[in-house]
Amino acid sequence: MQDFLYFFEHMPIWMKAGWVFVVLAIFWILEGNYSQFRFKYRKWRHARVNLFLLLFVLSINAIFGIATAGVFVWLSDSGFGILNLFEAPVWVELLLSILVLDLLAQYTVHFLLHKIPAMWRLHIVHHSDKHVDVTTGTRHHPIDFLFRELFALGTVVIMGMPISFYFFYRIVSVLFTYFTHANMALPLWLDKGLSYLIVTPNMHKFHHHYQLPWTDSNYGNILSVWDRIFGTYVYGDLREIKYGVDVADHRDDENLGIQLGIPFDRSVGKTKR
Repeated sequence: MQDFLYFFEHMPIWMKAGWVFVVLAIFWILEGNYSQFRFKYRKWRHARVNLFLLLFVLSINAIFGIATAGVFVWLSDSGFGILNLFEAPVWVELLLSILVLDLLAQYTVHFLLHKIPAMWRLHIVHHSDKHVDVTTGTRHHPIDFLFRELFALGTVVIMGMPISFYFFYRIVSVLFTYFTHANMALPLWLDKGLSYLIVTPNMHKFHHHYQLPWTDSNYGNILSVWDRIFGTYVYGDLREIKYGVDVADHRDDENLGIQLGIPFDRSVGKTKR
């Protein structure tokens, strides 16, 4: 187990970036052969703005990682955090850390991105995509992503977790991000069955519906149990889904400049809540 975690602790940046593009490519191919919806769009043109936003995200991730390296050193030296209050096998500590990261650094921050007006304006960029596919998983306004990183760092400090736990979660999270956004058709019985435990492609598609109440549902990243516990789980008829977001449907979703400016564009209305 220690060797397994050592690998993630010392995983070079190029390998982490490579993992992102490999997983992206796998689901790009799969959705091309097993599509849930047949979009009338130019796939590469659609991907362009999303992949540019991915470059911003990767840059922030690299800079943020370097800037916060001292936090992990301090945690190691100080013994601060919940994990240092009791003795448990490493696998138990890892599992507990994954659960808390998924709850606080993903579900909770995602919920707040929808409920706090200033944060929602940043998150509109992710929801403005009118053709949700695997590349939509990369579509985040840089400031939106920075909020997510700050929540993740806060969770790391609360738990007092080693850096290997955090990196392991990030690797698994990348896999689920592209899996759940992919325009990929799983058998209904399989998708709905899996959705009792984990977030699935169909389950996440309802979150990208253009109107409430579905927009404010299915906030989970890896585990769907948080949505079930807090009453935000939805699973309906896929034929009723329309992608985009009603408050920004008049904006060009394939223009990078427009998308970066959406949080500051007062012509983008506020969703009635």
